[in-house]
Amino acid sequence: MGVEIKESPVTDSEFEEMEDFVYEYLVASVENEDGGGRMRWYPWHSAEYRFNHILNVVDLAGTIAEKEGANVDVARVAALFHDIAKLDADQDVHAEEGARIARKYLETHGDFPESFIEEVCKAVENHSYQGDLTDLPKETQCLIEADLLDKVGANGTALMLLRMGYEARTHMDAAEMVNRVMERGKDATKRVQTETAEGIAHRRLKRVKWFREWLEEEVPEMDCEESPDRRTQRRP
Repeated sequence: MGVEIKESPVTDSEFEEMEDFVYEYLVASVENEDGGGRMRWYPWHSAEYRFNHILNVVDLAGTIAEKEGANVDVARVAALFHDIAKLDADQDVHAEEGARIARKYLETHGDFPESFIEEVCKAVENHSYQGDLTDLPKETQCLIEADLLDKVGANGTALMLLRMGYEARTHMDAAEMVNRVMERGKDATKRVQTETAEGIAHRRLKRVKWFREWLEEEVPEMDCEESPDRRTQRRP
């Protein structure tokens, strides 16, 4: 069940202050690391990408929460803090660390209800949950669905194509990389539970499929079903 709060406990200015705090924390996480940290040359391990991902998840979580009758403030604030520790904590504990940071911030900034703080922190702590999403509070479910959906569609496709350059791949591998986005999208669609999230997932998958077909149509030798050796053998 959602948190029963009659009025929004978060003003626009308070949310903007939270955004500033999260961005500054991410930047400091990168600056404080020796030698560039975990694969820092990949764009998705930078403060800029991580913050952009967070904002995408905020928008998606808010949309899902509003349409599914969940508490929008809880979903959006939890989304804002969900990956704050992603760049300075180990992957398997970044959710718990993010919840700790969120609690400390919310308890020392503003006058937020304790029930609100508790629900936000629970959502952040559980956003990496791998089980049935219907077992979780609606706000946590909205956050997880939003996190999954940001990896599907245009954002996921662009990141895979960027990865090609970092791995010294050629454009001939583009269909393979886009296929990875398709598979990730199919997995995400199986996990999401709300009608809103399912609708977003299906729309994004259609666009990815269209992009893959466009690649295969305009680059004749690009065939994700064939190996590079077979493609070479077909050349005159």
